[in-house]
Amino acid sequence: QVQLEESGGGLVQAGGSLKLSCAASGRTYSSYAMGWFRQAPGKEREFVAAISWGGSITYYADSVRGRFTISRGSAENTVYLEMDSLKTEDTAIYYCAAAVGTVSGRAVEYDYWGQGTQVTVAS
Repeated sequence: QVQLEESGGGLVQAGGSLKLSCAASGRTYSSYAMGWFRQAPGKEREFVAAISWGGSITYYADSVRGRFTISRGSAENTVYLEMDSLKTEDTAIYYCAAAVGTVSGRAVEYDYWGQGTQVTVAS
């Protein structure tokens, strides 16, 4: 089992920045691709960004490309999501996920999920 814990969410003004962190614990000797998803009230969970285990491959949703940056930390199985130029439509619960397989933008490919962290962007 792998446990994922997100942190760094909060309230920010539109145009501002936040950096989310996700730390994996438990059975972390395996290599995982990592992803971020989000779910806004009344909407389905949607893909935000993903990164391969080695960090050489990244994917972004069109809605965040150029504003968000996903990266892996120096510690094993940590991942960050730096969010700049935030918009009110970025308001959502952000979830970190880990995939045993290759990096993907599809939620069904992910094996483990965190509990989520709330990001609220005020106008």
